[in-house]
Amino acid sequence: MDMSLDFKLPQEAHLDLHSAPDTIYDVCILGGGPAGLTAAIYAARKQLDTVLISPNLGGQVLSTSGIENYMGFQFIQGAELAVKFSEQIGRFPLKIAQQQQATKVEKRDEKFAVYTDADQSLWCRAVIIATGKRWKNLNIPGEEQYRGRGVSYCSVCDGPFFKGKPVLVAGGGNSALTAAVDMLGLGSQVSVVNISPQWQADEVLLAQVQGRAELYAGHALREIHGDGGKVTGATLVPVKGGPEKTLAVAGVFIEIGLVPNTEVFKTVVDLNMAGEVNVNCMCQTSQPGIFAAGDCTNVPDKQIIIAAGEGAKAALSAYRFLKNIPADNPSCR
Repeated sequence: MDMSLDFKLPQEAHLDLHSAPDTIYDVCILGGGPAGLTAAIYAARKQLDTVLISPNLGGQVLSTSGIENYMGFQFIQGAELAVKFSEQIGRFPLKIAQQQQATKVEKRDEKFAVYTDADQSLWCRAVIIATGKRWKNLNIPGEEQYRGRGVSYCSVCDGPFFKGKPVLVAGGGNSALTAAVDMLGLGSQVSVVNISPQWQADEVLLAQVQGRAELYAGHALREIHGDGGKVTGATLVPVKGGPEKTLAVAGVFIEIGLVPNTEVFKTVVDLNMAGEVNVNCMCQTSQPGIFAAGDCTNVPDKQIIIAAGEGAKAALSAYRFLKNIPADNPSCR
């Protein structure tokens, strides 16, 4: 399902990085989610020559359903909030290169070279990594073959395609149970498989699916079946042994968590065991001049409001770095 925004940025905001090969930007922001967009606004307000590179504007917010915990909105749809973010950054003199992402960052002398998957490059004095996370794969037979043909990682994006049809949700946390609730609301027959015998979701979500969906705790999704064109079923296997069970389903939603989009930065900044960028309380990384914010970092609690706050901190820290201003908290490590 196309989740692109109806709102379009002013034409002058879009950027061909080849158009000014000798330009050295003050700061390059990698990522267009809440952290990256907030960082962009703060950097622009500090009069920094700022460029933002991202596949889209909104990040994971684009595929989030109802949001009830972002200040200023009692309830708002994720795509609607992404539009509001985009409208706000459209008011600032930012350079934006959409539909591309960084593939490499190199430190050269006192500057950084940033390369993208669109075969473009630029120079900057500071970098803010805000690339967020992506959905995990199960890596089981049929998953790759039927990706986009019944296998989905986003019930908000693709759920309407399976209205009234039998579907399977894989996962036991809040994202999986939220997907189950979404599909129940569309009149689908829903099954949920969780490899753990215990559910990790909040009780309020579990209560909404109990008695309404078929729950398979302690089962593994072993294989996804299809007719060559679309998904037709899935096989579940009890973890502790027992007969396998094949379900007839039209769609499989894989909701088993996220992994950070940080692989391309492992040669320039330190990552933790989970692949997240290690930052201190000022969003500084192990490389002076490179900052990071949002879900791609080791900051706990991946929330929209936290990512936005971290984006603001990263931009302010980048500003102090560029202007040689002492840190507000020199003891921050």
